Amino acid sequence: MNKNNIQAAAFFMLISVTGFSIMDLSVKWTTASYPIGEVIFFRMIFGIIPLVFVVPKERWKNLFETKKPGLHFIRCITGTCALFAVYASLHYLPLAQTVSLTFASPIFSTILSILILHEVVRMRRWMAIILGFIGVCVLVNPLSTDFTAYMFLPLTFCFFFGMVSISIRKLSETEPTYLVALYFTIFGIIASLVTIPLFGDWKMPVSSFDLFILTCVGVSGGIGNLALTAAFKNAEVSIVTPLKYLSLIYAIIFGYLIWGEVPTWNTYFGAALIVISSLIIIRRETVLKKDIQPETLAVNR
Repeated sequence: MNKNNIQAAAFFMLISVTGFSIMDLSVKWTTASYPIGEVIFFRMIFGIIPLVFVVPKERWKNLFETKKPGLHFIRCITGTCALFAVYASLHYLPLAQTVSLTFASPIFSTILSILILHEVVRMRRWMAIILGFIGVCVLVNPLSTDFTAYMFLPLTFCFFFGMVSISIRKLSETEPTYLVALYFTIFGIIASLVTIPLFGDWKMPVSSFDLFILTCVGVSGGIGNLALTAAFKNAEVSIVTPLKYLSLIYAIIFGYLIWGEVPTWNTYFGAALIVISSLIIIRRETVLKKDIQPETLAVNR
């Protein structure tokens, strides 16, 4: 692999991290005034825009043709549950804390691979899993007076995202990435609309600024996913994935400047353990030549 490819991969990964970070900021901002279902609707509607540009021209005539409709449904429903969980956590929890806990998704993916796919995990990855769960416990700090039940929301995201990872691993055998994303987007739009009769508190954006931020939720998220795919086309997963964790720096800066959030010591320490654990897992899966799909590493929110 040449140096230019690595430079291109790093460039696209930075764009991806920035896109997802702007999306997280936009979600936290908008869910303060708008229901989560409505924010997800904007995420999906405007997330279609970047997706349109990656569909091959020859595929438009049979765009929705698939060999695995059932597996698409599983991916869609688990992905939507993950999306609602992480958006709720962005609403209720500090930005840096939510982002840190979502880093645990590779840990859950590995455990679910053992239980569902019966994969063999040896000592090194088991040690990484244990280290990751220690990090989660430190970060959540259940014995602290600051502990709330909302801290289970990002962990719920990680569980459902683990299911997403497994379904995408199977879908990738025959299905292109854009089709997987398109089915998920359409399902997410329908799921968000279902929340109208359930909660009934949707409203039109009250200002052009609110409309702009809601639009940013979808566009920045879509750009983040596309840039992530481009990054992994230019370099191995283990080389560029460490840059993904720069999103924690964004979260700390945005959280402090906008909401006055100051992460506690356990957030930093717990996040560090989770990041180390995730990197070990990703590195081992790369060494073992497992087919790691970009969408299984994106925090698809």
